[in-house]
This record gives sequence, structure tokens and C-alpha cells, in this order.
Amino acid sequence: MSESDLLCRMFQAWREDIDSVPFPQFRELTIPLQKTRAEIDRARRLTARTANPVRRADSGW
Repeated sequence: MSESDLLCRMFQAWREDIDSVPFPQFRELTIPLQKTRAEIDRARRLTARTANPVRRADSGW
């Protein structure tokens, strides 16, 4: 019984410690603009066109 009481008191102390810290409050939540899939695909196509492909001398076989 005393171990149970000790655990209850420890839990209560922990709970009071947690409750004593104020929860952060934000006036304004700033989320960066998200890119659409079309914008990402367009950027990939432009990058693929401008990249210089490296040709291998051997075909691998």
C-alpha cells in the first residue's frame, strides 16, 4: 500500500510540475507557401533540359 501511495505522490508532483509551466501561445502561425506538384514538375523538367548528360564510353556489357 505504501508503494502505491508513493507512486501516487510522485505522479501528483510530476503533474504539478508539468502544469506549472505555461503552454506556449502563438499570435500568428507562419507556414511557408507550399509548391504545387505542377511547379515541382516544371522545375524538374527545366533542370533536366539544362543538365549536361554524361555519356559512358562502355555500354556496360
